Amino acid sequence: MSIEIKQAKCIAVLGTGSDVGKSVVATALCRIFSDQGHKVAPYKAQNMSNNSGVTPEGLEMGRAQIVQAEAARIAPHVDMNPVLLKPVTQIGSQVVLLGKVHKDLSAAEYHREKAKLWDTACGALDRLRAGNDVLVMEGAGSCAEVNLMARDIVNLKMAAYAKAPVILTADIDRGGVFAQIVGTLACLNKAEQDMIAGFIINRFRGDIALFKEGVAWIEKKTDKPVFGVLPWVNHRIPNEDSVVIEQAVAKIDPAKTPTVLVVRTPHISNFTDFDPLFQVDGLGVDFVEHPRDLAAYKAVILPGSKSTRSDLNWLARTGWASKIQTYVKNGGHVLGVCGGYQMLGTKVHDPHGLEGTPGDTDGLGLLPLETVLKAPKTTTISRFEWDGVPGLGYEIHMGRTVSADRIASGKPEDNGLLRVKERNRQACTDFDGAAADFGRVMGTYMHGFFDSAPILKKWLSLLGLGKLEPPESCGLHGRDRQYDMLARHFETHVDVAAIVSAMN
Repeated sequence: MSIEIKQAKCIAVLGTGSDVGKSVVATALCRIFSDQGHKVAPYKAQNMSNNSGVTPEGLEMGRAQIVQAEAARIAPHVDMNPVLLKPVTQIGSQVVLLGKVHKDLSAAEYHREKAKLWDTACGALDRLRAGNDVLVMEGAGSCAEVNLMARDIVNLKMAAYAKAPVILTADIDRGGVFAQIVGTLACLNKAEQDMIAGFIINRFRGDIALFKEGVAWIEKKTDKPVFGVLPWVNHRIPNEDSVVIEQAVAKIDPAKTPTVLVVRTPHISNFTDFDPLFQVDGLGVDFVEHPRDLAAYKAVILPGSKSTRSDLNWLARTGWASKIQTYVKNGGHVLGVCGGYQMLGTKVHDPHGLEGTPGDTDGLGLLPLETVLKAPKTTTISRFEWDGVPGLGYEIHMGRTVSADRIASGKPEDNGLLRVKERNRQACTDFDGAAADFGRVMGTYMHGFFDSAPILKKWLSLLGLGKLEPPESCGLHGRDRQYDMLARHFETHVDVAAIVSAMN
């Protein structure tokens, strides 16, 4: 069944909670509608995540909607995620509005600005509707947080504004799926209940035939259809939230399997940078929170951070700093990406208090560089070369990382790890990153560093793992294949025609 296009149709994918699969369902629908020949775009009014990316215009938005735009075969645009919250403290976030930093707000301050943010979000949705056939809208967390619903701009209120039928997504793997669904409906008023067109049950393990009675019970209890039950599948669609790495403990024995350890810092961001590593057969990847002996690991990675100075203090306080310094002294390889790159230097200066109280913090001292945090934020899509090997990445960071004498003079570095050839489609001749100890210590601002198979192969060779082969397409081409596989999996187990019928 095809969609009858009179005006842009909307479908809203909301959830019974966080990490129940909303992003994956929305991604699958974006690819399916694109396959049907429709001009489709994703939309999420407000996203809270430190996992962000950059549009071709050099503006910042949530990674989940960038992934969904890829699935829809279109370029990402900030209208797809007009409000992005990047947590910087337990009670406050940096607010990114239409791709640009707005200001840091506490939760209370943010709620006082909701009227303005609502208008911004509605304007973005209206523009997307004007230029597309279909919008796949994604909610945030649970759509039935009764203490927050009056101020909500992303779930049922936005679905009502768009006149979008709602697919309620639940996760059976975490247990209590009947209570998830029925309990969510019980928290809604009659008008809100009527917006729910049906349900998708995600992450089922075992024989689906054994759940027929469960489906029948839900449909009888709610008088609404279950559009489908999705079996658990180990897809490689980039995750939006750090929920996937909250259980950050060592799972792989590095003495038996060549393993890369990623330090799970408290303010980790853009952890999807390391997804391509999971696709290398024969390579282990562990996100680890608590310090451990590093001698057997092939490399240690310091990831991006939303609060570099705070994470540096955490590294020192927990003992990670000394572990990493000893590891390098004994011949180990360390890579720092973005905030992790800043941590590898000797100092991080924050004269204007961009991350909190103004001041300076000692770095790990593994690169002879210092960082000065300052606005505006750099947001670029960048083409680069590493010793002639081409790559494509993106940069999102505050400040400059240069040698001490360059900080004093204000001059940029005239060499570095990477030669940058293009930023935001503008040709340039620039440098990024640094290396020391014969390349055993490396740092770069380039997110997506491993998305190019030749770059990943070069790095593995540097670790002495040249026999391991990354997949031929571990960047966008690899993700594109995953979107196709996800769409076929979804069509096999979900009644897409019934969803389309609810939209018409």
